[in-house]
Amino acid sequence: QVQLVESGGGLVQAGGSLRLSCAASGRTFSSYAMGWFRQVPGKEREFVAALDWGGGSTVYPDSVKGRFTISRDNAKNTVYLQMNSLKPEDTAVYYCAARTWPSRSTRAVDYAYWGQGTQVTVSS
Repeated sequence: QVQLVESGGGLVQAGGSLRLSCAASGRTFSSYAMGWFRQVPGKEREFVAALDWGGGSTVYPDSVKGRFTISRDNAKNTVYLQMNSLKPEDTAVYYCAARTWPSRSTRAVDYAYWGQGTQVTVSS
């Protein structure tokens, strides 16, 4: 019912910045809570950021707090992840996710729709 497409990943030096974008299809985007997760092959998918349907309430894990910022532009059906002060430990495939409920969640299982992922590689 919903398609999400991430973009903006790439190779960056440690200390650099990237902005990921997630374009959503459909006309109910504004009512979805949105999240970003990341995953390294063989590892558990890790929560990165989330915001509620109104875009006014965000949550981050300690690993990225102060460096990453999630935001959304409902008029453009797009959610963003601004990543600053990147570290090699941030290297992963980053996934955009949508939850068909207005409240935030830090759990991957609570998100119904996922993008294909975009690779972020941070070199030391």
